[in-house]
Amino acid sequence: MNEIDPNSIPKGSSEVPAVAAPEGAPEALPALAVPPESIPGVSSAPAVAVVAEPPAPPPPAPMNSILPVAVAVSAWAVPGLGHLLLGRWGRTLVFLVAVVGLGLTGLALRGNVFHLEAGGFRSDPFNFLGSIADMGMGGLYFISQWFQRAGPDVSRAAGDYGTRLIATAGIINFLAAIDAYEIASHKKD
Repeated sequence: MNEIDPNSIPKGSSEVPAVAAPEGAPEALPALAVPPESIPGVSSAPAVAVVAEPPAPPPPAPMNSILPVAVAVSAWAVPGLGHLLLGRWGRTLVFLVAVVGLGLTGLALRGNVFHLEAGGFRSDPFNFLGSIADMGMGGLYFISQWFQRAGPDVSRAAGDYGTRLIATAGIINFLAAIDAYEIASHKKD
């Protein structure tokens, strides 16, 4: 293919030199002698090279469906353990301090730890919901009876606050277990 030397075109000239077609090729169309600035929407600015986007990353490998459940159960059983297994040190410390701190403070204030009764939700809905919230503390719920040798004392305001702190610790630990499950199943980073 013949090339045009850009230095051979005089500046300010609107003429475009004709380029000869290679042998055997059909005859080339004549070049227009219209400057590019006179065509609406066309500029004489140099063309910009388009850079191709990098290829998309491959889809994640199929994961073991048992791993997220095991991480969630361990996060529930021992506050912070699920995040520790995932290598999330910051979240491990936050959940460990929050859940254990609130739970032990509630127990020290002699708050009431609710336990499931035979009738379940129908016999006493508040006791049932309280026991579900308290069970969220995981292992701390099951050993709480050893912390309260004298039993709960909700006749004082401190005992009432302790009951609320224990329930809050359980709810936070449930949320920590859900967070660990979502991180392990790659739904959240």
